[in-house]
Amino acid sequence: MIFASDNWSGAHPAITRSLADNASGMAAAYGTSALDKAVEARFNDLFEREVAVFFVGTGTAANSLSFAAVNRPGGVVLCHREAHVVEDECGAPEFFTHGARLHPVDGPDGRMDVANLKAELGRFNPGFVHAGQPMAVSISQTTEVGTLYAAEEIDAIAAVAHGRGLALHMDGARFANALAATGATPAEMSWRRGVDILSFGATKNGCWCAEAVVFFDPAKAEQFPYIRKRGAQLFSKTRFVAAQFEAYLQDGLWLELAGHANAMADRLREGLAASRHARPAWTTRANEVFAVVERATARQLKEKGAVFYDWNAPHGMPVAENEQLIRLVTSWSTAVEDVDRFCALIA
Repeated sequence: MIFASDNWSGAHPAITRSLADNASGMAAAYGTSALDKAVEARFNDLFEREVAVFFVGTGTAANSLSFAAVNRPGGVVLCHREAHVVEDECGAPEFFTHGARLHPVDGPDGRMDVANLKAELGRFNPGFVHAGQPMAVSISQTTEVGTLYAAEEIDAIAAVAHGRGLALHMDGARFANALAATGATPAEMSWRRGVDILSFGATKNGCWCAEAVVFFDPAKAEQFPYIRKRGAQLFSKTRFVAAQFEAYLQDGLWLELAGHANAMADRLREGLAASRHARPAWTTRANEVFAVVERATARQLKEKGAVFYDWNAPHGMPVAENEQLIRLVTSWSTAVEDVDRFCALIA
């Protein structure tokens, strides 16, 4: 009953086979092999337009180097208060941008509120040099609390960002889960909504170690090869990242895996809704589930083999002294039996 993180899951057999198939022989290094170029072209097909795609090794690198690509002196990235880049990147965005700041924007259920975004941008007067200058807006899809932005919400945020000449970045560590939950196409969830740069995650969804930075205007990516190299993310044997993406994107495998993870989360949500010993903290739609349980119950669940993270409550969310918030995450490899066993324990 491991619900700690989808990062705990292994690699899907198809990913492993592709790595093995491409392990022998010689191939051009640093992203210039035939396989690298073929997979880059696959991203064009996926997003229904020409894109510039750069493979990196971690989601932290994808986010941080994306910000570095749009950096300005005294730069500021506006993002939700509970965004992953704020809570869980250990200062990497600030480090790789050489000191840019992350400016929090409030909003319910992990989603940035567009009125709050306008208000926060209003705090930065272009004539007041001391405050610094906004350089980007960043949203997460799926959000850090398992919710999703509706298409019109992304449209509204993009309009505000572009109205100030700012790039809109999307942290897509669980991009596949968002697509599987909504039925949207990759294009409909990204550039057609005004997204300029996407951190395209795959490691959480069945890959071994595969992330990408996708620019929807290749002209805006001219300096990124140097940024990636300086950030120590240009691997010599990039064919092994490309090999993962080759299998991942083949015949819709990536959406199939995300759909399974979401379905297992749905099963968990049903169990929590019927439980006498836990209650859903809020409504989620992808593969993360949050629940409030008594501390004694959480301890008993762990003693019986359940693995999950205790979670910090979002700002403004009251939790009783004898209770705690927990996070449960399902993955492509989560078994129905494990979910049902957990639901039986909390029934």
